[in-house]
Amino acid sequence: MAGFLERILGPRVPPDEANAGRVRYLIPTALFVVAAVLLVTSIFLPYWRLTLNAPQYPKGLTIHAYLNRLEGDVSEIDGLNHYIGMRPLGEAAQFERSISIVGVAAVSLLILAAVVVHTRWVVLLTLPALLFPAVFLLDLQFWMANFGRNLDPTAPLSSSVKPFVPPVLFEGKIAQFSTWAMPESGLWLALAASVLIAAGLYFHRRAYKPLVDAQQGTA
Repeated sequence: MAGFLERILGPRVPPDEANAGRVRYLIPTALFVVAAVLLVTSIFLPYWRLTLNAPQYPKGLTIHAYLNRLEGDVSEIDGLNHYIGMRPLGEAAQFERSISIVGVAAVSLLILAAVVVHTRWVVLLTLPALLFPAVFLLDLQFWMANFGRNLDPTAPLSSSVKPFVPPVLFEGKIAQFSTWAMPESGLWLALAASVLIAAGLYFHRRAYKPLVDAQQGTA
């Protein structure tokens, strides 16, 4: 068991090496820690915003999507969507929203755990956080497509609206309505965390690969 853990964690930094190259080893650690903090902070912020422009609402209707809930003009948009046969927004991504807070917290802990791993296994620990913003947008696009393509044929205005796929970013048009979707602060923080992780992996390799190579050379 000890040998297995040693292969996963990798070589420890010798004290003299740690003193001489302190900054080199500190950089990846700092990048990973800051990324974890940004990701945890994003939990409390909205990730996505959608504004629906309709003739009867000249100022538009806006919803803000957090990881685990929707806020804003949700009921008003659901009322409009009812006429074209779209299901209530709250029915989307129920499983994802139920695990989102715990999931992001767990991903953040994996980033912190990566600090003590000095081998290529660090990639597996940081990969969930690295890909998280893209996965969030892809999942959101899946649900928007699912709702737009599966309209209720018995709805009052079903005959005037064909199935459609609302875009997850930027402008979309549905009949006489238009939408504008953009990331919000939570998603920007998650994206920043991904950038820091990518940079951390680069500096991690520069710092620890020579130690791993030296260890393998003496094995």
